[in-house]
Amino acid sequence: MSELQTVQAWLPSPHPGALEASIVNGVEWLRLIVETTGALVIALGIVFAVHGFGKALLSSRQADYTAVRLTFARYLSLALEFQLGADILSTAIAPSWDQIGKLGAIAVIRTALNFFLQHEIREAQSGLRGEQGN
Repeated sequence: MSELQTVQAWLPSPHPGALEASIVNGVEWLRLIVETTGALVIALGIVFAVHGFGKALLSSRQADYTAVRLTFARYLSLALEFQLGADILSTAIAPSWDQIGKLGAIAVIRTALNFFLQHEIREAQSGLRGEQGN
């Protein structure tokens, strides 16, 4: 038996498409983990927002409500980033142009939402700084 035959006996070649199927399966699992992480970030944001809202109700100061909105907006923004990452992973393995187009549209919408959310966060933060300075 030659060296090549010995190596081939120990390392058989994968079935046609087996490696590609394994990579697609791995990317799908990774996408699911990233999407789940995004959902957990939103859930965590809801918990903190509800807690902060309860405290704000007791103090009844406007700045407290704005702080709750900012806190929740940060969690939403982070979750959108995770969801966008999952969309990017999906485009890497999308089998058709139709699916790639749909994923692209979703990615554009999520990016726009995140952009405007970040803009609102900056405006609210500067408004809070102005109120604290007075």
